[in-house]
Amino acid sequence: MIHSLFLINASGDIFLEKHWKSVVSRSVCDYFFEAQERATEPENVPPVIPTPHHYLISVLRHRIYFVAVIQSEVPPLFVIEFLHRVVDTFQDYFGVCTEAAIKDNVVVVYELLEEMLDNGFPLATESNILKELIKPPTILRTMVNTITGSTNVGEQLPTGQLSVVPWRRTGVKYTNNEAYFDVVEEIDAIIDKSGSTITAEIQGVIDACVKLTGMPDLTLSFMNPRLLDDVSFHPCVRFKRWEAERILSFIPPDGNFRLLSYHVSSQNLVAIPVYVKHNITFREGSSQGRFDLTLGPKQTMGKAVESVLVSSQLPRGVLNANLNPSQGTYTFDPVTKLLTWDVGKINPQKLPSLKGTMNLQAGASKPDENPTINIQFKIQQMAISGTQLHTHPHTLQLQSQSSSSQLTTA
Repeated sequence: MIHSLFLINASGDIFLEKHWKSVVSRSVCDYFFEAQERATEPENVPPVIPTPHHYLISVLRHRIYFVAVIQSEVPPLFVIEFLHRVVDTFQDYFGVCTEAAIKDNVVVVYELLEEMLDNGFPLATESNILKELIKPPTILRTMVNTITGSTNVGEQLPTGQLSVVPWRRTGVKYTNNEAYFDVVEEIDAIIDKSGSTITAEIQGVIDACVKLTGMPDLTLSFMNPRLLDDVSFHPCVRFKRWEAERILSFIPPDGNFRLLSYHVSSQNLVAIPVYVKHNITFREGSSQGRFDLTLGPKQTMGKAVESVLVSSQLPRGVLNANLNPSQGTYTFDPVTKLLTWDVGKINPQKLPSLKGTMNLQAGASKPDENPTINIQFKIQQMAISGTQLHTHPHTLQLQSQSSSSQLTTA
């Protein structure tokens, strides 16, 4: 399936390549570089690029392009999902997935890629299995390997590799058994100047951290499963039972994993827990613009809105901004034109606001449209969509549920 993999940094340099079936020349990446030049933004490079003899399928993560070379037609999403799994594995092993981290652990990187693909086809992609095959790098292990000439590759076949649940190793033991489920939701909404919601939809995921002894069989149910559209599951979930009963039944991997992702469409009533009153104006023929933004909590059921971070990509014609925050601090990057306001926790008794003026470059015309405002915030023990998980008493005690949301207004 996948013949070669190229890793390309933000400067356009190929700093790592791996070939499985046959060596593909680096010159095939010229088609990718041409598409990159035509793209206005780094993330706008087409994910699938056809060439006379190959297909190039790529993802952009952490300012690194992961480019897979395919010689025959395959489902593109299958390759894209595998590339994301590669990035997640690197991040799990090294803490971060950066060019420096990959170069510092290049031997482990090649060992991982060799195990994750067998002759170009995915083989072992679960973190638990890989960590039994290839030990994560540590300072002590690196020193021992350097002195003795040994590698991080394990001597025995992983216990779960040949079982019906390859995502979980056998013999797991914990003194304290616990499981945490985090509901993380991102809201895409259009809000008018008065703070009223015109339209809103949600993309959500449920991330799990399960530390249970043995081979637990868990059952979770939703209070309102009909809200969820386009649900995508971890392979551990029994899909037939979900189709029939809308119940999640699964034997979980050990440790951290993403249980499912979902979508809540704009047809359902989405109650946004914050309101935004904004007035961003530019006058025709004037070198100044007005910026006025106020935030406040709404329908939070008494929960605190924390870790609030506001960002806005201002028009290119803006030279600088002279703003006064009532709470927190703001920064403006004159090169990227990105305005960032770190609000922190919202106090309902004294609503945070950011007001002031923006100066335009000499001769710059009035921007055609107002910038969008991006708001990130966290509300513990609350999901914006109303999604609620229920555990069955004989299986598991649900200990934590939190939500982190992102809102875009125009």
